[in-house]
Amino acid sequence: MGKVISIVNQKGGVGKTTSSINLASSLGLLGKRVLLIDLDPQGNASTGVGFDKGDIDKSIYDALIGRADIKQVIFKTDFKNLYLTPATINLAGVDIELIERSRNEEGFSKVGQLKKCLDSIKDKFDYLIIDCPPSLGILTTNALTASDSVIIPVQCEFFALEGITQLLNTIMLAQRNLNPELDIEGVLLTMFDSRTNLGLEVVEDIRSYFKERVYDTIVPRLIRLSEAPSHGKPIAEYDSSSKGHHAYLNLAKEVIIRNGK
Repeated sequence: MGKVISIVNQKGGVGKTTSSINLASSLGLLGKRVLLIDLDPQGNASTGVGFDKGDIDKSIYDALIGRADIKQVIFKTDFKNLYLTPATINLAGVDIELIERSRNEEGFSKVGQLKKCLDSIKDKFDYLIIDCPPSLGILTTNALTASDSVIIPVQCEFFALEGITQLLNTIMLAQRNLNPELDIEGVLLTMFDSRTNLGLEVVEDIRSYFKERVYDTIVPRLIRLSEAPSHGKPIAEYDSSSKGHHAYLNLAKEVIIRNGK
């Protein structure tokens, strides 16, 4: 049975989508069969693995509203062992549709639709990585309900911990009311600049706060990492000599070790 991991942070610009793409592709390089699920209406994870949103006929939106079976919206990427369930801008209005159905259909769960979809395909993959939107709305709640664990990317900059309390409260609410088995898989330090004292101080603060949950891997701030998605490639394909590639490969190894598979 595959493990479902959401990459979650309601703050934008913390490396969430970059981490989703590159963790998923790195797990694939290490021989794991991986499904990357784009749950962000911006669809950046889809673009980042080479999919043109204009060419996508069916997406995760169609699966969530019951218009398509989840199996119909799983596509093979050009990268080793990596599959994608894409997102389009249609996803921006899915919360209204889910709320409406929950009012009109007895037993319909507006936050349980993604879990219902993924439960039917979990055994086909080793890891299912969900790129969540930068908010704590219905889409993210669907992800938390469907997930076994979450990875929290935290930017190595001032105010790094700002908003984390709200995110942890949301995770605890999900544990209490929707998904008792949900766990924090780990905390990932991103956009690290070793040239600044501030970056080093943030690393110390995060490690002090989250203890052993913080990954040993720290993702540096690199132009090549920022460029890769615009070329529709994970960093491993865009520049395999990049420190970013080695960072995400090491992260994938840590994830595998922690999970024992």
